[in-house]
Amino acid sequence: MSKRIIPVIPLRGAAVFPNTMTTLDVGRRSSMIAIEKAVNNDDFVCLVQQTNSSIEYPQTDDLYTVGVLAEIRQILKIPGGFARVLVEGIERVEILNFSSFEPYVSAQVDDFLTTKKADDDISALLRAVNEAFIKYMSLSHHIQLENITALSEISDPEHLADLIGGNVTFDAEKKQVLLSTHSLEERLEKLLTYLHEEIALLQIERKIQKKVQEKMEETQREYFLREQLRTIQSELGLKENAGSTAAKFTNKLSELELGQEVEEKILHEIERLNNVPQGSPERAVIENYLDWSLNLPWNTIDDEEVDIAKAGQILNEDHYGLTKVKERILEYIAVLKLTRSLKGPILCLVGPPGVGKTSLARSIAKALGRKFISSSLGGVRDEAEIRGHRRTYVGAMPGRIIKSLKRIKTRNPLFLFDEIDKMSSDYRGDPASAMLEVLDPEQNWQFIDHYLDMPFDLSKVIFLTTANTTHNIPPALLDRMETIMLPGYTEEEKVEIASKHLVPKQLKAHGLRPTQFKINKKALRIIINEYTREAGVRELERRIASLCRKVAREIVSKQRMRVGISEKNVYKYLQKPLYRVNLLADGKQVGIATALAWTEVGGETMPVEAVISKGEGKLKLTGQLGSVMKESAQAALSYLNSQARKYSIEEDVFSSSDIHIHVPQGAVPKDGPSAGITIAVALLSALNGKPVNDKFGFTGEITLSGKVLPVGGLKEKLLAAKRAGVKTAVIPKANKNDLAEIPESIEKSMKIISVDNIEQVLKVAFKR
Repeated sequence: MSKRIIPVIPLRGAAVFPNTMTTLDVGRRSSMIAIEKAVNNDDFVCLVQQTNSSIEYPQTDDLYTVGVLAEIRQILKIPGGFARVLVEGIERVEILNFSSFEPYVSAQVDDFLTTKKADDDISALLRAVNEAFIKYMSLSHHIQLENITALSEISDPEHLADLIGGNVTFDAEKKQVLLSTHSLEERLEKLLTYLHEEIALLQIERKIQKKVQEKMEETQREYFLREQLRTIQSELGLKENAGSTAAKFTNKLSELELGQEVEEKILHEIERLNNVPQGSPERAVIENYLDWSLNLPWNTIDDEEVDIAKAGQILNEDHYGLTKVKERILEYIAVLKLTRSLKGPILCLVGPPGVGKTSLARSIAKALGRKFISSSLGGVRDEAEIRGHRRTYVGAMPGRIIKSLKRIKTRNPLFLFDEIDKMSSDYRGDPASAMLEVLDPEQNWQFIDHYLDMPFDLSKVIFLTTANTTHNIPPALLDRMETIMLPGYTEEEKVEIASKHLVPKQLKAHGLRPTQFKINKKALRIIINEYTREAGVRELERRIASLCRKVAREIVSKQRMRVGISEKNVYKYLQKPLYRVNLLADGKQVGIATALAWTEVGGETMPVEAVISKGEGKLKLTGQLGSVMKESAQAALSYLNSQARKYSIEEDVFSSSDIHIHVPQGAVPKDGPSAGITIAVALLSALNGKPVNDKFGFTGEITLSGKVLPVGGLKEKLLAAKRAGVKTAVIPKANKNDLAEIPESIEKSMKIISVDNIEQVLKVAFKR
């Protein structure tokens, strides 16, 4: 055949060989035009494979340079503008160049030269290819042999190679290699290699199918036997035995996608159930275990919505104030949205009771669109509460985590461990150590409950914790958490929280309409200052609830339409005030100074008294003081003794007098490293007979050299100072940076003086 230009049909992922019949589905407009052109001119077409089957409109670089000259035998139109074309490959052609691509592809083609070597080598290769193809046919069920009469009758090696290459399911790239190879010997060698590769794959496939078939036959056999047994029992009027129960569990197992270890464990228990006789106590134990195991949310994950704007809106609607806390939570949510990973820190909300730790966690769950679980750890001392009991114990049950997940029916809730600082330990184990595995993202993806005794993935659960203080949390457990402090609310914040949240909530709870009950802000301030003494708002809510009950009674009994609570009648409803401001140094009494203290329920003001009496130089400490405060008193006394001349103290007073330091409210244990400078001020006031300046509060620890050391809980202490009416607060200079977290209302309501030595403290305490 001389050089000539003929229409071209580009093929996607397919190759046609000479001497073979192939059906092609044609849909491209250019290919349809090329077919019509060839049919109208009674001409051939060139079938060329694309280098990339995803290209819709191939160009020169997208087509191979070796194709097959083919004759169109039949065309069948298909609805949708498609055609099914039967073509017969005639011979290989080499494409010299593509002459056009519009309206159809055409190319100049020339003869493809096949080179041959010695006949003996070709004959040996042909025999090997023939044997390999026969073996391939014996393993494959997809080959069509209608056009292959008898392999032994084909004597032309090139014809045989094309016939085999066109009927074996090689990938398109391998077929193109066979088409493009000039050397017949090399072509047969590659064909033989490809056949052996396909035979190896088919043997592996046959082996896998055999195993699957055997397993299916065994399952079907068991199914038919169980059905026959059930029919026999029904005919005899007998109750169903273990087989029906086991079948129920087996069907349930088949609906779940479990790991191999878990599935084998459950199948083993089902087999045990089959072997346990009816009425055996062991039977109930196994059934209970299988019921727990198969009803856990192994594959159930709820859709979550991580919308940072919506999360911020929900947090602002549910909680007033707490600006920095909300910012940290929104940062946590933003990182979760970007990474889709829960391997970040476990957040621990730390603060006094009533500041909104649990409700904040509930708002986070709401913002994320997750179900919420809360489990209080207060008083938990048994490790089995976390990890469950081993099944060797009578009445064994899973731990709290597995119980909660089964109840909530999802694998990705928000799980709150409340009061994590209230856990303890005894001979039954240390639950804090068990929590290490639960809260560690590197371990909890294969958490093992002792009852289940198989791994359960907790990596999709968001864990939060709450605590009143971090002092009682073991260091190893605290290291796995990031603490977020919720120190408490100022008076202004409490008024806003009561107006926007607590009053509407209690009105709804007591069946009152907003038009029936009104309370002004002055009355709320009286309730906050004289009827509550807390960092949070829990007691405030109780007082508001008490008012609602009394108002509801008046409305029902006296038929009143509206009741208003103001500063004038609030005492009528709540009776006498429960609290008074703690005793403050008022500029008149000698030997009294006010300490600013931190407690687990927030800040507190604490008067410190000192008196001098005749004696033998003894120091007496009373008021349920802990060892740290006793050491602070000793240090303050030693400092003043060493500096007696500087402060005009008589030198023999320490040897001829007894000194008594007392902290009132003696039933309450008091300890902590922040009362040193307060004791020193009270002592100097008693020794010199000079009263401390009016409404001063002190916090800071003292050293023997007179240095003032920093303290913790500054915000809580200043909140308490504001509640008690302190006008000037003396704090360590090292705590000056902590003032950035202090609300502006506190800084405006009092003067804050920072000091770094006791000399400065005493100077401001007695300056007139």
